[in-house]
Order: sequence, then structure tokens, then C-alpha cells
Amino acid sequence: MKELRDRLEAMACSLGADFFGVADLGPVREEILRQGGEQVASYPLAITFGIRLFDDIVDRLPDRLYDRTVSVNYLNQCYDTVNSRLDVTASRLAGLLQAAGHRALPLPSSERYDSERLCAQLSHKLAARQAGLGWIGKSCLLVTPEAGPRVRWNSVLTDARLEPTGRPIEDRCGSCTECVDMCPQNAFTGRSFIEAEPREARYDARKCERYFESLDAARGRTACGLCLYACPFGRRDRGKSQGEGGF
Repeated sequence: MKELRDRLEAMACSLGADFFGVADLGPVREEILRQGGEQVASYPLAITFGIRLFDDIVDRLPDRLYDRTVSVNYLNQCYDTVNSRLDVTASRLAGLLQAAGHRALPLPSSERYDSERLCAQLSHKLAARQAGLGWIGKSCLLVTPEAGPRVRWNSVLTDARLEPTGRPIEDRCGSCTECVDMCPQNAFTGRSFIEAEPREARYDARKCERYFESLDAARGRTACGLCLYACPFGRRDRGKSQGEGGF
């Protein structure tokens, strides 16, 4: 199956993915079942892939309420366009898997499955964590050593017998709370990720939802993303060595 995995990775990279991995979902099946139901939990593996966001756009997010171009650029290029690219990649990868005789379920990069819990069918961040591409930080975002949380993700579920690319790596956030402190709605509790705990122990999604609703009503569609901006990992002005040193 190494040949198939290599073909999948080559295709993902040719379509613009900056990150690629294969995740063993077995250890987190109960969480996947709780969030997305039996269909998504029936797949043992996920092909996970991500596209790095543009630093020149993310670095301007603190000015989003004063300069309309910041939100326009972020929402167009770091959200809508990147999500479309991820969805196309998912479709192409799933087609390759199906042609090879395997089950394949391409998922949308950003579609709400449950309006009560404000969640998707599958946590793409959890899949990327299982593939060894990063850890889930106090912002509930997947933090990569290379780009911090400045990556958007998508997944294709499959039963192909592929070798996982890695295992969850150790949390490197340490005592850092920059994402927690910068959130304008105090939506994060500051707790580190623990598999057995629900997302609500770390993050109040309703606070973000109400914040966006108020911004949209007052200003039109507006970006936030301050937790992306704040993380020392991926911040160009912090320097790579400081981010990797932990806190």
C-alpha cells in the first residue's frame, strides 16, 4: 500500500497541499462517533491534508475592525478560496481511492453538521493530530511545528490499508496563554487538550457565534482569527527558535 499512499500524497501536493498525512482513527473512535455518528466512525483511517494560510494576511488581523480590506482579504483568500481548494483536493483523492477499490468518503472542509453543538461531521484537526502533524492547542486549533495554527485542513475517510504517517505528538504550548488572552470573547478556558474531555471544557463555541453575529450585523461579514495571529508558532515576528522552545 506504500505505492498508493505515495500516489495520494503526490496528488495532494500537486493540488497545492502543504501538509499531508494518514491518520489511524481507532484510538479516537468514540469521540468521532459522538460527534459525527456511525457513518464517519465506520472508517478506520483518514487521509488528512492542509493548506498554509498567507502570513501577510494573517499578520494584519488585529486591524480587521479598522481596515475593511483586512476582513475582505482574509475571508476571501484564507477562508473561502482555501476551503474550495481543499474540497477539490478531497474529491480528487477520494476518486483515486475508489478507483483502487477502496471505500472513500470526502468531507467538506467547512460545513456545519450540528447547529446545536456548532460542529462538523469530523474534526479535521483531530485527524491531523492523529497523523502526527501537530497538537491541539489551547485555542482548540491544530498547531503545527512549521506553521503554527495558520493552516486549514480537510479529510477523506477510507478503509484502505495504508500505513499511518505518525502518532500524536507532544503538546508544546507549555504555559503559553497568548491565544487565550487575545480572544475578544474569552471563549477559551486555557485548559490543555485531553482526549477524554469534551471540547466544551476548553472552548465555548457559542461565544464565537454570538460575536460573529454581532459583527456581521454591524459591519457586514467580518473576520476574527486572532487566535491564529496570536500563536507564537508560525509568527514571523517571534522567530522560529522562540516558538519551538515552548513556554
